[in-house]
Amino acid sequence: MSDEKKYLTVTALTRYIKRKFTADPYMRRVYLTGEISNFRLRPKHQYFSLKDENAVIDVVMFASDFSKVKFRPEEGMKVIVSGRVDVYEGSGKYQFYVETMEPEGIGALYQALKELQQKLSAEGLFSAPKKPINRFPKRIAVITSRSGAVIQDIRTTIRRRYPIAQVVLFPAVVQGAQAADTLVARLKEVNARGDFDTIIIGRGGGSIEDLWPFNEEKVARAIFDSKIPVISSVGHETDTTIADLVADVRAATPTAAAELATSVLSDDLAMIDQLRYRLVKSMRNRIEYLKQRFEKCKNSYIFMQPERLYEGYLQKLDRMQNELIGLTQNKISQGKNRLTVANKVLYGRIMPDRISLLQSELKQDRRQLESAGISRLKNSENRFIKAKNALDMLSPLRVMGRGFTYVTQEDHVIKSVNELSVGEEIKLHLQDGYANASIIETEKE
Repeated sequence: MSDEKKYLTVTALTRYIKRKFTADPYMRRVYLTGEISNFRLRPKHQYFSLKDENAVIDVVMFASDFSKVKFRPEEGMKVIVSGRVDVYEGSGKYQFYVETMEPEGIGALYQALKELQQKLSAEGLFSAPKKPINRFPKRIAVITSRSGAVIQDIRTTIRRRYPIAQVVLFPAVVQGAQAADTLVARLKEVNARGDFDTIIIGRGGGSIEDLWPFNEEKVARAIFDSKIPVISSVGHETDTTIADLVADVRAATPTAAAELATSVLSDDLAMIDQLRYRLVKSMRNRIEYLKQRFEKCKNSYIFMQPERLYEGYLQKLDRMQNELIGLTQNKISQGKNRLTVANKVLYGRIMPDRISLLQSELKQDRRQLESAGISRLKNSENRFIKAKNALDMLSPLRVMGRGFTYVTQEDHVIKSVNELSVGEEIKLHLQDGYANASIIETEKE
């Protein structure tokens, strides 16, 4: 008995093979290196091949993954990719589905770029407040290659948009090992001069190696430290360098950088004319309005017949004066009446009692005064007698009454025998008179 054979359909076989690829863990994440072949840029998903000396594999890269690629793939470029291997059931062919792609040999550069971005971002260089760009610059410094198209595009654009601005080129090396130092030196030079309103720094497109000087840390810090606003224009629109992230404004192209650095002079002049017209019109309307108000005020009765302004106040004042006089007279009359009544009450009831009380007090004061006068007189007599007796005790006459006398000569009191001479006349003063005498003899004890 022959074995019964089972025949598979192509679809079933393809699904089986696809399931094998899907289930194989080694096919889920594969890293390849190869050369791009059959590449043509498509609007959405990309289809091309990777090859080496001995084999070729079809490649599919979906739009969501391709949008993350930081360079422009080209025919013959060697790349490193990662992705998965699977089978497309429609054709029965196995394909490589690319998720990431980088140029071969620069993976380390991308890693260094990523690490530097994280470092500078943590320090706040990307999120720091940006300096505003002067819309009406007088001088613009451009740091780029002397021979590149960048300076020509910038000059052409500024000459067209804002010809009164002066563009000064600061030539710099924008590619190679010495480029970063040159860029830093030029940035410091422009800031040291201090007579520029804006700095534009950049270069044309290229590979990541060509643009690498603008990813250097020293260049990023020089841009961040610049006191003058910096516009960065490096590479194409899809290229983003660290210089772009640190700069105050990023421009996709040199022309865009020139447009960001200046306004359109003709538009500014038109705007000035428009504002001038609006201002003149507004002032004319204002003046006309004020004139109308002035005429209205001038023709009002207040200025035509100013006395009418205070006629009502005069009448009110007269009425209030009359009312005040009447009220004052009434108050005076009422006061007089109250005073008359008070006088009657005062003299009729209070005054007799008051007078009687005052008379009694007067009598008592008089008695006290007489008693005090008598007492004071007696005290004075006693003091006089005491003083008289004391004076009498000290009187020379009282001493002379006890047999003493004093001698004078020509109204001069003699105190010593030395003042007398024999034969001189002297006067002896006694208690009840005096006697004249003559000196017969003197003797000194």
